[in-house]
Amino acid sequence: MFRSVLAKSSSVFVGFLAVTMVVTVVTSPYLQGRANRLLGEGEDMSKYGHRPHNWFEAIVNKLGGEEKAEAFLRGELEVVEPKRAWREEDGVIYFTLTSDGTTGQEWISRLEESGFRVRDYAKSVLCSHDFRPTTGVTTVVAVLKGMFFEDCDRVTGKIRDEATKRGLTNPGAEVACLIREKFSDKDIEAMGLWWIVTMHDPIKDSDGVPCLLGAYRDGDGSWLVADYDGLDSWWYRECGFAFVAAQVGA
Repeated sequence: MFRSVLAKSSSVFVGFLAVTMVVTVVTSPYLQGRANRLLGEGEDMSKYGHRPHNWFEAIVNKLGGEEKAEAFLRGELEVVEPKRAWREEDGVIYFTLTSDGTTGQEWISRLEESGFRVRDYAKSVLCSHDFRPTTGVTTVVAVLKGMFFEDCDRVTGKIRDEATKRGLTNPGAEVACLIREKFSDKDIEAMGLWWIVTMHDPIKDSDGVPCLLGAYRDGDGSWLVADYDGLDSWWYRECGFAFVAAQVGA
């Protein structure tokens, strides 16, 4: 069991985690000897002294405990970055989706059974005859971040104009469902976004209001929502706008 020690303890030492991370602070003479052999006898380790003691313990816990930390020190355990299902180039987020013929009504059940939440207006859009599913269409999605636009310019008309200049086209509404299913709220947060609005042709909700579907992360759930859309509709900086970069299949 690892325990933190006070700065006055004469047996404090630090072991490296990967290139720049420290594994732990311990009092074990055995582990201290292991670290000294890896780092070099007498090497100054004070550069990590600004870190709180619980930071080191958190790293060891993340590795899986003392045995895993020891395995790392022996070179038997590797720490690798997780692969993401998206990539970012020049501030634009790209990922690939493939449709499978799911209808709007089926999407409601499919998302809710997977723990997602679907707002009522989004349900009415999904049940509209204008929601047209496809099968086997692979789409490369490009998401333009709201930060690209000045606050006064972050309106639907200017966003679509920018997409046209970049050679992007409008996706089908089902792309919003595929995005919601593919990405967790943590994924969307890692992209630096709160919303991913799918810029399909607007579909009227049950009140006759033209709407766009979007994936939204919120403290009370992972949502599929429907937002009002007009050429002068204004959007938040934290929004991302999903267009089609390329499409294969039919």
